[in-house]
Parts: sequence; structure tokens; C-alpha cells
Amino acid sequence: MDWTLALRRRLDRSGASASEIDALAASVSRVVAIEADREIVREDDVPAECRLLLDGWTCRYIPLETARPQILGLQLPGDFLDLQGLLRRRMDHVIASLTPCRIGVIPHDALRRLTARHPRIARMLQLETAFELATTRRWLLNAGHRQAYAGMAHLICELFTRAAAAGLTEASRFSMPLTRAEFGSALGLTAVHVNRTVKRLHWAGLVTWRGRWMTIEDWDGLTAVADFDPAYLKR
Repeated sequence: MDWTLALRRRLDRSGASASEIDALAASVSRVVAIEADREIVREDDVPAECRLLLDGWTCRYIPLETARPQILGLQLPGDFLDLQGLLRRRMDHVIASLTPCRIGVIPHDALRRLTARHPRIARMLQLETAFELATTRRWLLNAGHRQAYAGMAHLICELFTRAAAAGLTEASRFSMPLTRAEFGSALGLTAVHVNRTVKRLHWAGLVTWRGRWMTIEDWDGLTAVADFDPAYLKR
């Protein structure tokens, strides 16, 4: 599979020109393969490169000494993983692979030269940061305010929308690589609570989750339960 596909799909959505897409693709110094359940970026790292997810799913979390860390964000193909390192340098969280991944590595110096020459790429990176913050705010709302039923419906709507944008959906279904425990971690729920809530969504005719596939049975019904407005996901 052409590793530039995720990159080009992502940039096409940003309105970048063909020459800008080629320039960003050319700035990738190497592509690395990562196994599942591996730390890609560690807390307190001072990276000299940015990483662009080409295949697979990753997550963000802050390590804890006394408890299992909570997943604070998910990344899908086309997402940058560590733009923070370009501005703040030191990383304050961990980025880890949930599945086998391929990652494009772009040196900071190359990315700075690129953004200086191509304002639309610079704007795309700014929008990437804004997108990350907007998503974080919705996750905080899900974990702190919404009941489990609505919160899970909202997260499923978000992930399906993002998976569709990344070209990962098949009609109304998409691959769900998270375990029930990991899904619960993203919502602040136990695996037992996740199982109960998934059953409620299934009995309501909204969602079916079998193995590693999740199918949206009733999109309008699911978005109504979640009070889902996809505007915050636009870049």
C-alpha cells in the first residue's frame, strides 16, 4: 500500500494544492513500522521530529504510578502525533500504538522550512492543534457530564466520522481495534460498565459490536442519543 495515501487524503481535505502535498510528502525522512502496544513518544521526551500516523491507531495517556492510565485521545491515519514537540519541545504525555502502525517521520527543521514556504501547510498544522483541543473538550464533557449511554454514543459517532474521513469505513461499519477495557478507559468507565452500555445500544437498535467490527445500525438514532454535532471535527 502506498504510504502517501493517508497523507494525501488528509491534505486533500485541508485544501492543499498538489504541489504542497508533494512538498510535505517529500519532507518525510523515513517511514517506520511499530508493533502494537509500544510507546512511540514518552513523557519528558524532547523530540527533534514530528510523527505522522500513516496506518493504525494510537492513543495518548499520562502514566500513573498508582493506577491504570486513562486514554486521553485517539489518533487515526492522517493525524500528527506530536506537534507539541515542535512548539513546546518537551512532551508531557505518552503516545502509544494500539495496533501495528506505520509512521512517517518529519524532522522539525524540514517542517519549519516547509511552513515558511507554504502558508496553507502552516495553517493546516494550526488547525490540527485546534482540532486536538476541540476533541479534548468533547472528551472532557463525555467523561464529566454525560451519562455512560450518551457518552459512549458520542464517542462512537466521533470515531465513525473520523474513520470515514480516513477512508476506514465499509458502508456503515468500521474496524474497532480498542478492547472493551480501552474503550472504557477513554470514557472513564469500567469494562463491565462498557459491556452493559454496549448491550443497551444494541438492544436499542443503534450499534452492533462484534469482535473487531462496529456497525452503525441507526445513525440518526445514535446521533440523537449523543447530541452529536460533527462541526468540531472539521479542520
